Amino acid sequence: MKKNASRDGISNRILLRLTPKDFGLLGPDLSPVELPLRKPLEAPNTPIEHVYFIESGFASVVADGRGDSIEVGLVGREGMTGLAVVMGATSSPNATFIQCEGRGLRMLATALTHATERSPTLQRVVLQYAHTFAVQAAHTALANGRSNLRERLARWLLMAHDRIDGNKIVLTHEFLAIMLGVRRAGVTVALKTLEESRLTRAEHGCVYVLDRKGLEKAARKAYGVPEAEFRRLFD
Repeated sequence: MKKNASRDGISNRILLRLTPKDFGLLGPDLSPVELPLRKPLEAPNTPIEHVYFIESGFASVVADGRGDSIEVGLVGREGMTGLAVVMGATSSPNATFIQCEGRGLRMLATALTHATERSPTLQRVVLQYAHTFAVQAAHTALANGRSNLRERLARWLLMAHDRIDGNKIVLTHEFLAIMLGVRRAGVTVALKTLEESRLTRAEHGCVYVLDRKGLEKAARKAYGVPEAEFRRLFD
């Protein structure tokens, strides 16, 4: 992007939150990229070369321990990847990849580091986002330990719905089972109960959200706290 590029057409909440001066520090280094399904953005324990500000679609951050994987968070247009770099590290033990295809803006991790070193206000905004992601990850752990599968599934669908346009979420039962850390048969049963309540409709390779308010009730306390914290800091 050009040095004095405007933010017209940008939907990423972090970039929109920046002052014109701070956005100007990033603008020359931002390049538009397509983000196809399953594209890896970060590999475990590998130096992070690029940071992605997602414009559409969303990515999964996945913890992988001794062959067992589970999702710890989602990143969509509200956020960015590369939080390890923001925190002063060069890599993360987690993997990050695109789960719902879209597009984004990419820059070198070193360029982001240099920009945040030049601007305390820019650093504050990216650290505020890092805080909200930490809250999301903490509540994912809470949901995994204290909520039943139906509540966890409703929470995940709401989080995905927050990050897309429309009501169609593209996914498979098998992939969702991996993300939730459960058996595929359990996901199928839980999806069936949501369908019977007319909250969602599942078709081959996708789920449609039919009743957002009802889905929030189905999630109970598993959904809402991280979202409220994000709104507190970014709205």
